[in-house]
Amino acid sequence: MSTFFIAGPLIVFLIFVAPLWLFLHYRSKRKTDSALSSQDLERLQVLSEKAEAMQSRVDTLERILDAESPTWRRKYE
Repeated sequence: MSTFFIAGPLIVFLIFVAPLWLFLHYRSKRKTDSALSSQDLERLQVLSEKAEAMQSRVDTLERILDAESPTWRRKYE
């Protein structure tokens, strides 16, 4: 009889409460982790600016190469 008082609530907890608790816990974790922080947004902005600057440099280099050696694209494409 005394084992029922211990095992009964334990079984109810393991079958109903624990799975629901884990589900709600990890669902809330996923929601908070999916949003970008302000620091992440700042880093993303800096990387975007650097990428645009690099693209501008590549375009300039391609124009210079087109003027000096028009056949360079055939060698590297």
